Amino acid sequence: MCLSIPSKVVEIDENNYATVDTMGVKRKVTLDLIAEPVNVGDYVLIHVGFAMNKISKEEAEDSIAAYNEIAEAMQKGEISEDEGNSHYA
Repeated sequence: MCLSIPSKVVEIDENNYATVDTMGVKRKVTLDLIAEPVNVGDYVLIHVGFAMNKISKEEAEDSIAAYNEIAEAMQKGEISEDEGNSHYA
């Protein structure tokens, strides 16, 4: 399973590449797979360098808050890094 952290579009160039900010990490992704218009300030979900979906600001903020809660709980030792992993015999 792959989970995508919402990324905020901070710049779009003439070749349809966006610079996105993913929780403080900036990277370039292509917007070629998204049918609807994407603008600076929009949030997208990315996978291996491709923006796959545009999501609302509210959905993005809710997801980011959930990731932050999980990260904080892990730092406090309330959740282990292995929690939620499936182990097969």
